[in-house]
Amino acid sequence: MPLLQKKPWKVWWNQSHRALLALVIIGVLVPTQAHSMDSVRLALQWVPQAQFAGYIVAKEKGFYAAEGIDLTLLPGGPDVLASEQLATGNAEFATLFLTTGLQRRTTLPVVNIGQFVQQSALLLIAKTSSGIRAFSDLDGKRVGLWNNEFQIQARALFHQMGLDVTVIPQSSSLDLFLRDGVQAASGMWYNEYHTLLSYGLDTEDLQPLFFSEIGLNFPEDGIYCLEETATHHPELCRKLVKATIRGWQYAFAHTDETLDIILRHMQAAKVPANRPHQRWMLKRMEDIIIADTTTPLGVLREEDFKRVCQVLLETGFLKNAPTFTEFYKGAAR
Repeated sequence: MPLLQKKPWKVWWNQSHRALLALVIIGVLVPTQAHSMDSVRLALQWVPQAQFAGYIVAKEKGFYAAEGIDLTLLPGGPDVLASEQLATGNAEFATLFLTTGLQRRTTLPVVNIGQFVQQSALLLIAKTSSGIRAFSDLDGKRVGLWNNEFQIQARALFHQMGLDVTVIPQSSSLDLFLRDGVQAASGMWYNEYHTLLSYGLDTEDLQPLFFSEIGLNFPEDGIYCLEETATHHPELCRKLVKATIRGWQYAFAHTDETLDIILRHMQAAKVPANRPHQRWMLKRMEDIIIADTTTPLGVLREEDFKRVCQVLLETGFLKNAPTFTEFYKGAAR
């Protein structure tokens, strides 16, 4: 009896079926190659606190990882300058005040890739008992200034107003102010001002002098990197800013969860943690980041840039100013 001949289409089906099955098995047994992550470091200007909630939350919630970024946050402090972390290569990115970024650019080619704090929270704080009511009353007085890049705004003001001020180096402590070693101390609205209130002083005991109220409303925290990084890795910069925007949005929408995250990071860094103070700080950060609802998160406004450059040029803190397009490399302009 002759052998049955397999029909050609059955031969094709059997071969194809076996090949398909082999591919499925290979796919199950051999995992697909994971997408590579960009490992970078972001230097913060100060120790972990709600000032940096957007960055900390974005890392904690995996927003940077979702953009393919393995981010390490480097804390700052009284003796750790974020701009120096860029200069020495210890960090690829850093948070800086706009004034710091502009002045630092004279010796280091830094650029802004994302501006977050749109309104200045910097102030000088005096006691009402001192009789100081305005910046002009500081003439002939002792004023505490942080001995780092945060004093540019104050020194520009003293020069602009022709004030004869004795500058006393200020540490992270407010003890010198409390003991009347200085008549005015440096502070941030979201931090030192509320710290003094938590010490038992009343609002009536303090005279805050806001730079934002005398024409020096300078944008503060933004993300900076070397020009080379922005030129050769524009997509990385874009993704870093995008994830940070998402971090701030989440932080403002989920206050209690954000405070839990911040306090956990502060405790891990052995930084004194106080939930009511961090709540105040987070709310003030929202005030100064969402200061203008018409400006998208992460955008540096050209008019702000030009205004700060003009003041720094007039007061001698800059000899030459970069153009806006040279300095700002953000996605939206």
